[in-house]
Amino acid sequence: MRTPHSPLPGRLLVLTAACLFAAIACAKPWWVAGNAANGHDFLPPEVAFRVAAHADGARVDVRWIIADGYYLYRSKFEVSAESPGLELGRPAFPPGTVLTDPYFGNQVVYTQQVDLSMPYTRADAGAHPLQIRVTYQGCAVAGLCYPPIVQVLFPDAPAAPVPKQAHPAEAVGILGGIALFFLTGWSFRRTRRLALPAP
Repeated sequence: MRTPHSPLPGRLLVLTAACLFAAIACAKPWWVAGNAANGHDFLPPEVAFRVAAHADGARVDVRWIIADGYYLYRSKFEVSAESPGLELGRPAFPPGTVLTDPYFGNQVVYTQQVDLSMPYTRADAGAHPLQIRVTYQGCAVAGLCYPPIVQVLFPDAPAAPVPKQAHPAEAVGILGGIALFFLTGWSFRRTRRLALPAP
């Protein structure tokens, strides 16, 4: 006859896992964590700097919409061809504002909106979708500097609404909840099996 085991270790394991997943789900996202200005609610980079491109004849236009309280560095813009047979000319930069930046010193920056326009030629006669790669970097006036952002854009494609992206903490919380559900079931079945007297 087997001696019944106490269900306490299984319950303790479930409680520990629940606390761990709760702590991860409440963690601050990367653009806030570790910053001296954590009292501010900083926007995700794709919201602070929205970008879209449009092809017009032999010219590609790229537009950034910049949220209030944020800016982009002119020196950090890069636009390159991504699709085969595509060649881009040099972009024309509009005048910006000179700012003494705490990270990079005196810089020309853009606020609210900035448009870059450049000529292009294609050697593939339109056989491939038109694709360009844009790199840019910006900061929040409140003191947060984002790392460089790289995106591939399709200037020929019609503009589509940006899908709502789950917050990283939300995604971790969902996965943690699923794992906790299965862990609880496994622990309950194991505890019940051990507690039953042997036939």
